[in-house]
Amino acid sequence: MAGAGSAFADDSVNTGYFGGVAIMGYDTVAYFTDGKAVKGSEEFSHEWLGTPWHFASKKHKEMFMSEPAKYAPQYGGYCAGEVALNESVTVNVDPEAFKIIDGKLYLIYDEGNAAAFADNADDFVPKGDAKWPVVQAKLAVDEPDWNLINNP
Repeated sequence: MAGAGSAFADDSVNTGYFGGVAIMGYDTVAYFTDGKAVKGSEEFSHEWLGTPWHFASKKHKEMFMSEPAKYAPQYGGYCAGEVALNESVTVNVDPEAFKIIDGKLYLIYDEGNAAAFADNADDFVPKGDAKWPVVQAKLAVDEPDWNLINNP
């Protein structure tokens, strides 16, 4: 999301192969409020961009509903490193592997690479921001194939 929300245009949200829930059912608000990955609950579900999002509490759901672009992960929740370096989403994310950089959430495929992404954020973030529209266009054309590639 360059700025307030451009990276989340359309419905290119990583739901993985199983479940069809954004970021595999993890509470995207918890990354900001708790500083860690927290599994959400279907009880506190909200649909945004045609995809259900789960939250750990009613409060987190309401926070998301009031400012979804503030809490949603960059690049549709796909691996930020893959988008930045390879212009693709060919690896799945580990919801435990994340970094918040300049108030934005980035999901990565493993914790070691999350640290490397953060260490090189000045290079990787502008590359990812520039490449995301191309990746997003590929997702719009090849949605079923991309979902198979990004299975949990």
